[in-house]
Amino acid sequence: MKRKLFGTDGIRGKANIYPMTGDIAFLLGRAVTAYFQNDTSTKKPTIIIGKDTRLSCYMLEQAFSSGVCAQGGFAILTGPLPTPGVAFVTKSMRAEAGVMISASHNPFEDNGIKIFDQDGNKLADDVELKLEQMILDPQLIPQMLGNALGKAKRLDEVVGRYIVKVKSAFDEKLSLDNIRLIVDGANGAAYKVAPWTFEELGAEVISIGNAPNGTNINKNVGALYPEKCARAVKEYRADLGICLDGDADRIVVCDEKGNVVEGDRLLGVLAKFLKDTNQMADANEVVGTVMTNLGLEVFIKSLGLNFYRAKVGDRYILERMNQTGSVFGGEPSGHIIFKKFSTTGDGILAALKVIECIKYYNMPLSKLVEQVKLFPQVLINVAVSEKKDLDSLSELNEKIKKWQEKLGDKGRTLIRYSGTENLCRVMVEGEDNSLVKKCANDLADTIKKELG
Repeated sequence: MKRKLFGTDGIRGKANIYPMTGDIAFLLGRAVTAYFQNDTSTKKPTIIIGKDTRLSCYMLEQAFSSGVCAQGGFAILTGPLPTPGVAFVTKSMRAEAGVMISASHNPFEDNGIKIFDQDGNKLADDVELKLEQMILDPQLIPQMLGNALGKAKRLDEVVGRYIVKVKSAFDEKLSLDNIRLIVDGANGAAYKVAPWTFEELGAEVISIGNAPNGTNINKNVGALYPEKCARAVKEYRADLGICLDGDADRIVVCDEKGNVVEGDRLLGVLAKFLKDTNQMADANEVVGTVMTNLGLEVFIKSLGLNFYRAKVGDRYILERMNQTGSVFGGEPSGHIIFKKFSTTGDGILAALKVIECIKYYNMPLSKLVEQVKLFPQVLINVAVSEKKDLDSLSELNEKIKKWQEKLGDKGRTLIRYSGTENLCRVMVEGEDNSLVKKCANDLADTIKKELG
């Protein structure tokens, strides 16, 4: 059965428009509490509730918390906290589940809710389906009365717990003394946590994107807009620029010259670092996604490592890691998972590992990334009015076949719907940049014709 509410990363949409309403958040709070009551045989399950800095988080936080209390749970509200912080605190406090209220890199008008189990892992598809069934038919959720009702409290010190945890992932023999960093918090969940973490390790931090007002999250700052950080790197002669997104589970890095580093090139450098320092574990595997550049795959294999493409979303990367014992993977968008330290993408942690890498090789990042040669790639997002089965679009499939023959085995096409927006994503890559552009534009035009 296909999920109706959950996408690739929880439930997401325009705030105060179905399904991102207070009513649905309340029912989801009840459903999550009821599910973990049954799953763990805990009478009053503890649910951690984190959020980013969006205006609508107040509404959804209170509604979800109310649902937890109505179902007999114990809601712990952390206030603004990065998504990986919620995952960590959930496991650290031995809670039954954790919830992050955020739409990640989306504008402030959007919001979302993603859920973690007691181990800090995002929920499996079949569990999300069970929650959907309870939301859509609330009679499936048993009603609680009297002293069976739950309670809530705010717990601010969880921020400190997360900082201690993420710092512990940094090599204890190293420090950030004499390093100047530009840290762009995207006016989001890590606007305080990120600068504090780097400063405690000795760095000189120049912060931007650290003044949230409820409506400026991701607005011309952060991982989607790294240009401001890149300019600041040049202006202040910084050693590195670190751009996070709204919930700080992804990172975009600017090198010491102010160049924005492609995500797949960063993954390649980090993979080589882990191999050279004997940290790859027995699996010897790097996990990417269907969006990963062919050039990175070629580079990974040249290191003697295996490469696997999972579905888009760090939850599917982690799923593969759990199956094979691999310890490293990520997406070109900046979600990077170091399995030894985190169960989800963590921008702050990834930044520390990049610095470790620079120190290990004693080379600037601009030189390190030169090793990873990427194929020309074009990505076009096409707005669609409906998401028809792509296999049913005859003209599109004929075009795909024609272009794949021209690209040969040194190129590929990938067309998929966004899991969170009404977009169809067209990705084409290959050795011939001109051919790649023509192919991508032709496929995008065909999709506009059939689905626009």
